[in-house]
Amino acid sequence: MTHKTTLLMVTGLTPQVVTETLYALHQQNAMPTAIHILTTAEGYQRARLTLINDGWLMRFYSDYQLTPPKFTAENIHILQNAAGEPLNDIRTQADNQAMADGITEWVRVLTSDDEKALHVSIAGGRKTMGFYAGYALSLYGRPQDKLSHVLVSADYESHPQFYYPTPYSQVIYGNDPTRKPLDTQNAEVMLADIAFVRLRHGLDNALLQGKSSFSDSVSKAQQVLGLPFLKIDLKQRCIEARDQIIYLSPADLAFYSWIIHCQFTLSSSPVCPSDGLLEPDYAQQYLAQYCLIVGEMGGADRTINALKNGMGKSFFEQRKSRINKKITEHLQQAGMPFLITTVGDRPKRHQVLLQLEQIKLL
Repeated sequence: MTHKTTLLMVTGLTPQVVTETLYALHQQNAMPTAIHILTTAEGYQRARLTLINDGWLMRFYSDYQLTPPKFTAENIHILQNAAGEPLNDIRTQADNQAMADGITEWVRVLTSDDEKALHVSIAGGRKTMGFYAGYALSLYGRPQDKLSHVLVSADYESHPQFYYPTPYSQVIYGNDPTRKPLDTQNAEVMLADIAFVRLRHGLDNALLQGKSSFSDSVSKAQQVLGLPFLKIDLKQRCIEARDQIIYLSPADLAFYSWIIHCQFTLSSSPVCPSDGLLEPDYAQQYLAQYCLIVGEMGGADRTINALKNGMGKSFFEQRKSRINKKITEHLQQAGMPFLITTVGDRPKRHQVLLQLEQIKLL
């Protein structure tokens, strides 16, 4: 599938990185259908005056006989500081956080349409801007998205009169004391693709669909990447996973505890009972866990009566479904290691995909 691509750039005092990047993309036959620039207040003025007012963007498209996308001053976005004002510079930690949040939100929005691709260039702007743009793409990027940096031959790099290699001869003079003549036609510009780790699977739907801070997005991804640990607290009738407490009914908590007990103590994970068959051993093992929670008498009659002849398929599947639904509601994709999962072929056994050292019973 071919995706329409949006080019997202962070720029500062050198807006020519935009046309340099476009030239490199043209050489790869990978032109974007939309362009957005994230910058500071001063960067906005420079980009508007050179790319739009002075016509360098349209000049590039004209020189190479390309159809330009719609691009106006509305495509140049000024990042905001901690007070919600246009960002002139990064002076405080709060400004740094606000900038990170702004870049992250743009990347989140531009990766929300699966039929489009996002190409993020970190060629311009402060180093921290490029870092956050790349990190945000690592958090939200999909297989079709790309990250790059544009490389320009030394004599032409950051030259105020150089915007792209022209298809004809045009002389400019060196941006150093020698002032040697340079032909823009001879400049070398190439795109360096940057590999990045895609962590999107670590973000739950709330972060993918709604505005989120950079730190929140990083925290959620870290939860999934970090080694999962599970606490089972029979007294408080809850489990703790990914630093979240999830309360379960005594019947559900007993089932969850029983599954793990079978997995590690009995060394044989249970198989869901077949239709019409009851498993007395399962019922006895399960009720031992249940009585640890509710006591020998209190509240146990209904459950004991339901299992007096053994555990059946409907009881097994209902408990498993309720527990997995509760964990997923709280943890989204981060809850995967804590779900009751089937393993093996036949018979399919049920267990939690954790090691014994990752589980603590209180």
